[in-house]
Amino acid sequence: NFTTENGAHYKTMSTSYQTFGKALHTAPIVIVNHALTGNSNVAGEKEGWWNQVVGTNKLIDTNQFTVLTFNIPGNGYDNQFITNYEDFTAKDIAKIYHRVLSELKIKEVFAIIGGSIGGGIAWEIAALYPTFSEYVIPIASDWKATDWIIGHNAIQKSILLNSNKPLEDARKMAMLFYRTPQSFTQKFNRTKSSDGVQYNVESWLNHHGDKLSKRFHLKAYLMMNHLLTTINIVPPDKTIEDVLINIKSKIIQIGVDSDLFFIPDENIKTKIILDQLSIDNQYFEITSKDGHDAFLIEHQQITDFLSPIFKK
Repeated sequence: NFTTENGAHYKTMSTSYQTFGKALHTAPIVIVNHALTGNSNVAGEKEGWWNQVVGTNKLIDTNQFTVLTFNIPGNGYDNQFITNYEDFTAKDIAKIYHRVLSELKIKEVFAIIGGSIGGGIAWEIAALYPTFSEYVIPIASDWKATDWIIGHNAIQKSILLNSNKPLEDARKMAMLFYRTPQSFTQKFNRTKSSDGVQYNVESWLNHHGDKLSKRFHLKAYLMMNHLLTTINIVPPDKTIEDVLINIKSKIIQIGVDSDLFFIPDENIKTKIILDQLSIDNQYFEITSKDGHDAFLIEHQQITDFLSPIFKK
């Protein structure tokens, strides 16, 4: 019995999650939200996408915390897809997460952390449930989809609906936004394959497109791309100040100085508002040539920023 923000009613929904570390209700809980093509396997022995941050004696130490990670409904990792993806918004995902957590008898958590769309969902949870988490930590993210994000996603949708190789082509286009011109120059420097036929950057993009097509589904990509467009914690009749003033969590934003997707200027604007409202917050900035993807690469910087929180 779930009704979405857009008024679509679902009699039943399937939602999956994983836990790592301490058993539920025996330790402080950290919710980790995955990014666009990610999943709940944040710290699995095989292909744990944030093994360098979450695990035994890591920043989020599984000897001290219970780590709970959801699959965004429709991401396909649990073989569940949502055909009518436009029924849902990022706010709906936040509500679904909270409902599951309530059914698990979880009344509060230590932290909610996530990168990209995962950070956007963290913002949505903070706005809907202002006292639920002690810390809210969005990384390479924002509380809204900017016009830049919306424009990018509109082109992604067009590719996904019209290309002969939708997953491959959409992913290749997206990778140009997830990295930077400087990182490409450093990595490839106009070099070509050994037979001189193809630039290595082309080969690299083709590899990433092909790799995603083997592990992801078109329905999932359409769903995630749409959800990313809908991030916005401000109701039509409110201002951002109206929403932020109610949040009791400590807000820790982490931007990336070279991010071409969720640009750090927006995080800095938010920090100014938080400071004006006297809301407990901090802003850190990852220094990297790798752009948006730095939140999946610069593990040591993230660890340095957040150690005072997680290593108390």
